[in-house]
Amino acid sequence: MDDLLTLTALSILAAGFIVGIVVGLTGMGGGALMTPALIFLGVGEAATVVTADLTAAAVYKTGGAIVHKREGSPNMQLAKWLMLGSIPMALLGPHLVSWVVDPEDIDETLKLCIGFALLLAAATYALRLYLNLLRVRGGQHPDDNPAIRPVPTLLVGALGGLLVGVTSVGSGSVIMIALLMLYPGLSAVKLVGTDLVQAVPLVLAAAISNIALHGLDWGILIPLVLGSVPGTLIGSAIAPRVPQSFIRRGIVVVLTMSGVALLDKAGWAPLGKEETHPILIAGVGLAVLLVLPIVWGFLRKGQGLPMFGSPTIAQLEDPDYRPGLVGMKKVERD
Repeated sequence: MDDLLTLTALSILAAGFIVGIVVGLTGMGGGALMTPALIFLGVGEAATVVTADLTAAAVYKTGGAIVHKREGSPNMQLAKWLMLGSIPMALLGPHLVSWVVDPEDIDETLKLCIGFALLLAAATYALRLYLNLLRVRGGQHPDDNPAIRPVPTLLVGALGGLLVGVTSVGSGSVIMIALLMLYPGLSAVKLVGTDLVQAVPLVLAAAISNIALHGLDWGILIPLVLGSVPGTLIGSAIAPRVPQSFIRRGIVVVLTMSGVALLDKAGWAPLGKEETHPILIAGVGLAVLLVLPIVWGFLRKGQGLPMFGSPTIAQLEDPDYRPGLVGMKKVERD
């Protein structure tokens, strides 16, 4: 019990609670936020953090998957092909790293991999918004039962499984954007439900493989679960009343800054210095915050829309949003 009352344990609990709220608010994968948070807190080596995060994710993702399964939102045929690719690679991924990397270099190698994975997660979210814009602009109707493409879906699962098994990042970001590209007609509800259902056995397999290699630090896991589970429930409850567009933009900024900082921490300074000053990393975040809206505006103009206005980011993420024939404004239909 005393181990749960230390400053480190309380810090992990607080981090888990905050990340859990964000996951509940946005549905984005917790690994992309929790893993770097724990590394920056200095609670353990990268392998230990990844293992604990995957184990905790297997707990809190299970509840969400059960809810979606009861509501009938997952496409189980699609989830099956994803799992056939992801589970074996999630089991194999950590062992591949241990086979090709010297034990003393594993910590830096994992930080490097996680850093690149975070930058990939930030980029995939931006790409997801653009694909949603194309879907809405084209007036594409949802197709919740598309013809399954087994081989590409299997490969997506395999890539996602490898990424999650090594870094714990990707189950709620990279796989989701790949599904959007393969099945552009899949509605947002089906997309989230399918991704969440396949993510449970994926993160469980990745957790088992990492536990077999690195063991499990209960001092990290217990406060992480105690914080993340109620945080996720609270986030889910208040989600309808919170402007998600601001939160999601903030997440992209945080992911970018965390990715750059982790690459630097691993000894690969992306800003061209032996040790990147924190002010420079903050400058990267500020640049992303200022540049992204401008880039987004030009992408909108390329689709024949004004730089700012409808559809907003919130509307693009709304599965019920259907633009009418007049401009891009929502038209109520009988």
